[in-house]
Amino acid sequence: MKKSIKNKICTCLVLLGFLGVTSCNEFLDREPLSDVTPSNYLQSEADLAAYTIGRYNFPTHSGFTVGTFGNDNHTDNQATSGYATRWVPGEWRVPQAGGSWSFDNIRQNNYFIETVVPRWKNSKITGNVANISHYIGEAYFLRAYEYFSKVQALGDFPIIKKTLPDKLEELTLAAKRRPRNEVARFILADLDSAVMLLSTTPPGGKNRISKHAALLFKSRVALHEGTWLTYHKGTAQVPGGPNWPGAGKVENFSMNIDTEIDFFLTQAMESAAQVADAVQLVKNTKDNGYNSSQNTYLTMFADADLNKYSEVLLWRKYDPAKGINHNVNHYINQNGGNTGYTRGLVDNFLMQNGLPIYAAASGYQGDDTFEQVKADRDNRLQLFMKAPGEMRLSDRKNSDGTPILEGRPDIVGLAETRYVTGYGVKKGLSYLGAEVEGSMGSTGSIVFRAVEAYLNYIEASYLKNKTIDAKADQYWRAIRERAGINPDYNITVVATRINEEAKNDFAAYSAGNLLTDATLYNIRRERRNELIAEGMRFSDLKRWRALDQLKTNPYIIEGFKIWGPMQDWYKATNGTSLLIEAGTTGRTANISKQAESQYLRPYRINLANTNLVREGYKWTAAHYLDPIAIQHFIITAGNATDLSSSVMYQNPGWPLQANAGPTE
Repeated sequence: MKKSIKNKICTCLVLLGFLGVTSCNEFLDREPLSDVTPSNYLQSEADLAAYTIGRYNFPTHSGFTVGTFGNDNHTDNQATSGYATRWVPGEWRVPQAGGSWSFDNIRQNNYFIETVVPRWKNSKITGNVANISHYIGEAYFLRAYEYFSKVQALGDFPIIKKTLPDKLEELTLAAKRRPRNEVARFILADLDSAVMLLSTTPPGGKNRISKHAALLFKSRVALHEGTWLTYHKGTAQVPGGPNWPGAGKVENFSMNIDTEIDFFLTQAMESAAQVADAVQLVKNTKDNGYNSSQNTYLTMFADADLNKYSEVLLWRKYDPAKGINHNVNHYINQNGGNTGYTRGLVDNFLMQNGLPIYAAASGYQGDDTFEQVKADRDNRLQLFMKAPGEMRLSDRKNSDGTPILEGRPDIVGLAETRYVTGYGVKKGLSYLGAEVEGSMGSTGSIVFRAVEAYLNYIEASYLKNKTIDAKADQYWRAIRERAGINPDYNITVVATRINEEAKNDFAAYSAGNLLTDATLYNIRRERRNELIAEGMRFSDLKRWRALDQLKTNPYIIEGFKIWGPMQDWYKATNGTSLLIEAGTTGRTANISKQAESQYLRPYRINLANTNLVREGYKWTAAHYLDPIAIQHFIITAGNATDLSSSVMYQNPGWPLQANAGPTE
């Protein structure tokens, strides 16, 4: 029987490619359907717990990298030594197979729900009643999570609530895409089911999904869709917009976009407030970053046990003794980890008095040294960015008894350990010596933290009501107070000049135009500064439509001020410079040209034609969504020689041709 089921599944995958996995073995190894379909499975609380935990698919630390703290690479916040093709129109191309169009995890969650819910309603599952309900709530959450990843990547997507037989006709019909707003409403409905069933204190503690995590995620989904419809309105990127490819393909389509925007923003506000009103932010001792080993605001990102931090709603635990470990702290603690904050991000942080650095009375000291950059700045910059001379370990000493300190950033060494911009990431650094030993890292990895709910409410409420209401005021002041800056955000708003911010921040734009609302801009700034190195930046830029300006105005990433006093750090013992400028004849360059900019430009070191971002980050509207692989059109086309006969449609700006770039 097991072999027969495996053969059927493999045949379906090979012929249809509908589940979007690379091989039968890979699919079956992930929790084989042949192992979970017998009638004696999913009958007990333990079965449910094991099945849903196996479906957890959150971004967490792994491997020889800086883990989740590198997920903002390839944005205006963070840079790595390589580049992403999303910044090179024409180089990101339509794949022949694979891509984001897949249903593996959705199908497995559908199987759980359609199998377990009837048994649960008929009291056929043994175990603790509350726990059984909780695990069913997890399944609804996990299906919603998978669907949201599809909306973010692809926009319109099929809504499939059950497992499907391996029949071509049924699978083809199921491939029909529904408008993204309908998919988002379906996600919110699943999350409503999850919220009803999940516990606020789940079995397994904060290592398992909770009610508050579901509410936070609901606010994220609703805010994403509400803002996407707001800023992409009038384009092919929204259902019913000009040249929307779903026209004529989507049945029974009807949408009032303004009504939808209001609905999603309202949902975002309501769910975010339930979290923000219930969960306190951890405290910040507001030290200057020299030794933050007793500061819970920093250790929250680098502790082995995150259960004790009120703000953490969901996290992953590591245990090297069980082979569950990572290298994150090794790279963040001991070197640059092949990443670095951009000058744009660093310059975006306010002074403690609440003024931008360009304001006449700000007190900004300049950027000739790290001490100047950090002096009297937002405490988040002081805590979460490395600086030479700060303590790196608190439980070890040098042989002479002095503390082990951070050295000068290595900007010319091996790529895997390089400080790419000179500005090193410190979020995730643990002061415990045991945590920097090779691959045996055990610091926890945050999946959800409550401050996002504060930020989501502020943004959603302002967009909906065009004012900072009492809750938004309370939340915003709490965030700024913890950050060590003047809690009166109005001081910042009055002093903000959007044209100055645009030099540092893609989010000073929407739809290719500078923002005119300084309050709205500062809401975006707060989100940027609070969530640095947490993997949220690119999604935010896309939903704000904050990249159109790059079509005609490419952006060159910069780092620290290398061509100032700090260039003297990079000298050999005989006093000669170790820095080799780009374009130096007969030598391999390791630094950008001084004549171009005083600031390190990591993508202007190699000026060869093979470096496709040497002239800066560029953009095309097609890149707001992923292309769908041609394989899926071939399978679902009524006429194999005419892919436009498929029940599916390609995303805006992408052709129905493999290995081709956007049509724009």
